[in-house]
Amino acid sequence: MNALPPDPKEISALLRLLDDDTPEVRSVVAGRLAEVGGDLSEILPGMARGLSGREKELLASMLLPARRRTLREEWITPGFGSAGLGDDWELFESHLRLISDFLHDGLSLRQPLSDALDLLAEEAQEDGVSGPNDLRVFLFERKRLGPNAENYYDPRNSDLAWCLSEGVSNPIGLGVIYMLTGQRLGLEIEGISFPGHFLCRIREDGYPLIVDCYDKGCIHSQNVLTDPSNELSREQRLALEGSADLGSILLRILNNLMDAFVRLGRSEDAALIGEMRDSMAATR
Repeated sequence: MNALPPDPKEISALLRLLDDDTPEVRSVVAGRLAEVGGDLSEILPGMARGLSGREKELLASMLLPARRRTLREEWITPGFGSAGLGDDWELFESHLRLISDFLHDGLSLRQPLSDALDLLAEEAQEDGVSGPNDLRVFLFERKRLGPNAENYYDPRNSDLAWCLSEGVSNPIGLGVIYMLTGQRLGLEIEGISFPGHFLCRIREDGYPLIVDCYDKGCIHSQNVLTDPSNELSREQRLALEGSADLGSILLRILNNLMDAFVRLGRSEDAALIGEMRDSMAATR
């Protein structure tokens, strides 16, 4: 019979043992904390005793294996891999939630991804947003969201719940938040897998406009950018004229995340994300 997860009283006792260097004690503490599923953020605020920086670091490392296990067990690979996502926004967001929950430290209290996106869409609607260009202004020109230029390769840029809380991300993180918020409002916003940079496309009066979410939502005429007089490569022009499907966007996020973990020397996490990436890249 499996042991019951620790209750708040036991968790409080376990937290007092975080600094114990005895291997046997450390093993028991880590084992019991693993039963909470890698997330104590709802419980910690009710604890009378605060945690030091060192204790938070130890606790986060003990909670991570459970989140790795959850990601592996709950990841759903559709038939035909990433191509099987099609235009299934619900499944796409489900994968992004799993990534977000995995990247969470398990300690800080924050809104789940879908709840945060719901709230952002409600605020945009209350602000009078009625079109994709209005949403662009609301999110980027008003600096609700901006570039994480100081930590461009931070894995948390792929944690969209963290990005919404902190107001920063990389180009694809900002673009996907723009798309997911627009989806809630019934607005058409397309993703563009531009080489080395992620962009979005909207239409105003039938004309395609390219939105660079990472550059304060700056807009460009697609027709001007793709004009032969501009010094763009054929690959770049084709990217600007095409659209990225949800599966290819998810693959790009996974590739970015795997690269971020490699840069940090977090080989186990890089390998795990590589598993997810390979499952989506496969076809059957």
